[in-house]
Amino acid sequence: MRRHFFTLDVFTDRRLVGNPLAVVLQPDGLDQTAMQAIAGEFNLPETVFVLPPDNPAHRARCRIFTPKRELPFAGHPTVGTSVLLGRLDGGQDSRAMILEETIGPVRCHVAPADGSGFASFDLPALPVDVGPPPPADALAGALGLSVEDIGFGKFVPSRWSAGNPFIFTPLRSLAAVQRARPDIAQFASALGDPAIYVFARQTLGRGRDFHARMFAPGMGIIEDPATGSAAAAFAGVVARFAGLKDGKHVIAIEQGHEMGRPSLIHLGMTLANGALVAASIGGDAVVVSEGTIEA
Repeated sequence: MRRHFFTLDVFTDRRLVGNPLAVVLQPDGLDQTAMQAIAGEFNLPETVFVLPPDNPAHRARCRIFTPKRELPFAGHPTVGTSVLLGRLDGGQDSRAMILEETIGPVRCHVAPADGSGFASFDLPALPVDVGPPPPADALAGALGLSVEDIGFGKFVPSRWSAGNPFIFTPLRSLAAVQRARPDIAQFASALGDPAIYVFARQTLGRGRDFHARMFAPGMGIIEDPATGSAAAAFAGVVARFAGLKDGKHVIAIEQGHEMGRPSLIHLGMTLANGALVAASIGGDAVVVSEGTIEA
């Protein structure tokens, strides 16, 4: 059966940079095994399958796959799918839509444009601390760095999840982030094959707050150009360690530069009484290709 698909580049307003995404429409009759095989065929960081919603008031139900596993939630698929559906629905007016993901309903806000657009979504679940991180020497070994590279200011390694868990590893400098070279064997043997998000305060672009990279070989993603679900969980890290005052904040995170696919993620945060009470992820997306796949 021929199934309509699009590919998009997400967290960018330019084609052939950012984080690529495949979105498959008309996935009727596909089971989980078939969806996983199609995601492996595209071999992009994530592939989304758009199904009819369980609640008719919602726009669609989405299943999200990396080349190796299904995810309950992911940021760049949510942004990219929202922009695409807003474009397919027609019109240039901003609108809200709800996408059903395994984690639950995700409220999205879309400003479509011709072939592109900007979307943001409210986090369906605020980030939570999910336990202690591995020792600094194990993290350093898995990243090809020294222990002295790890940590700056009040930031120390921690483990957080807003749907997908990540080990957040602060690095002292932009140079240290750029030097990171994952040792895949150590990821599995010393760390249990987690996803690691490294970040520094120094940035390449003006007006940016953090420079980041994300490695997840266990998901089939050696490195990701832009990771919305990690940025969602990163809200917990920033709220705990950055010393922000109560109120609304917008954090700009650059990622993907080391891969030649620069990306920009907007993390919105609201703090009250020193605690994170709301957060959102936003970014641009642009359609790159359209076609059919036999599956």
